Amino acid sequence: MEEGLLLNRSRSHEKQEEDLERRGGCIAELREEGWRLACIGAPMVITTLSQFFVQVVSSMMVGHLGELQLSSAAIATSLTGVTGFSLLLGMASGLETLCGQAYGAQQYQELGIQAYRAMLSLFIVCIPISLVWISLGKLLALIGQDPLISEEAGKYALWLIPALFAYAITQTMMKFLQSQSLILPMLLSSIATLCFHIPLCLFMVFKSGLGYVGAALSISISYWLNVLMLGLYIKYSDSCKATRTSFSLKSFKGINEFLRFAVPSAVMICLEWWSFELLILLSGLLPNPQLETSVLSICLNSIAFLYTIPYGLGAAASTRISNELGAGNPHRARLAVRVALLITVAEALTVSMTVFALRYILGYAYSNEKEVVDYVTEMAPLVCISVIMDSLQGVLSGVARGCGWQHIGAYVNLGAFYLFGIPVAIVLAFIVHMRGKGLWIGILGGATIQTTLLLIITLSISWQQQASKAQQRIFEERLRVENTLK
Repeated sequence: MEEGLLLNRSRSHEKQEEDLERRGGCIAELREEGWRLACIGAPMVITTLSQFFVQVVSSMMVGHLGELQLSSAAIATSLTGVTGFSLLLGMASGLETLCGQAYGAQQYQELGIQAYRAMLSLFIVCIPISLVWISLGKLLALIGQDPLISEEAGKYALWLIPALFAYAITQTMMKFLQSQSLILPMLLSSIATLCFHIPLCLFMVFKSGLGYVGAALSISISYWLNVLMLGLYIKYSDSCKATRTSFSLKSFKGINEFLRFAVPSAVMICLEWWSFELLILLSGLLPNPQLETSVLSICLNSIAFLYTIPYGLGAAASTRISNELGAGNPHRARLAVRVALLITVAEALTVSMTVFALRYILGYAYSNEKEVVDYVTEMAPLVCISVIMDSLQGVLSGVARGCGWQHIGAYVNLGAFYLFGIPVAIVLAFIVHMRGKGLWIGILGGATIQTTLLLIITLSISWQQQASKAQQRIFEERLRVENTLK
């Protein structure tokens, strides 16, 4: 009997040790995955911030020239972002699926081929966008905008056209590098571009005689400098030796494969981007439009600035998930999602509490008008909730890009913002008379539905099935390339 008790105790002890080892292994896996995400996410945050500040620096310098120049540049910046830069960013995001999964499957040559396909596609898209920008001044006048502001905004947009083509190349190369976790060159080139842009913009705006259009030209020059730096790195770095390929027209025969992911990616990103721009337009129809537009612009600028953190985490999650799915490791892909969400929740709570603590002084960063500052303070709790929703959405969108179900994300954004968020915002603002707060509550409701749906979809993913789909797609692409190159 004693021997039986001893045997049971021994087995119990062994089971406890196995449980401890299993828990220790899980903790080690979480730490390892957290470190991998941090190594990609943290540099991506700084990279995104550096690119964001290129536009901010230009706007700040134009603001010292006068109200006409500032308003013209602001309208041009907003419209070029909506009609051009957002579209290119969205299309390039299709490479996060294609290049990321190909790299995980060790199909290195496919990365270069997909990058060339993306570059050609984006260049073609830039042509009609450029024609729209050339006529932007006339288009603004036709829809009833002030003729003088319309003319000046048209000139600003015209000088941004070179930046459009540079942006197309930059985003392609950045997704190419991101899929290989080569974040450091992107980080260094973005910081170098910002450091170059500041004195260049000062000279162009205040010394060259170009005035406010000098800010647009400086953006174009800075963007092309970034293209040059990234291009030289890709061409000569040993890190890209396995993935760079020679330019060949034969590579473009499978361009439909890229568009199959690029178009839904663009729709997913643009639908959300446009909804916030529409918020600003609607605020101009409210009583006291100057106050409403100013406060909503402050809140949106703050959200855009803070969104760089979850965007970087989302890019990291997308890279890790696509790499692991391509490699046929569904367990690691699922782990990357869990760790990314844990980090995001901690980040979102920290940032939102910080914003809430600073609510009484936040408005002073943008204005000295007490009416504006008080209104921003009143809006701060809603902004805090938006920070949480945007943080979760940023990472969940990265999961969508990593898995390749951008088309589902596009449907989610369409329903959340345009079937619910914007109609509710209009009702609350104009019928219930909640003004700017009503507009924000409506969009926040849309963002909440968007995040909830994306989370439900993410939790219901069959990771084994996603890995099988990724490997099947890569196999078919490899056969297509081999048959094309024969």
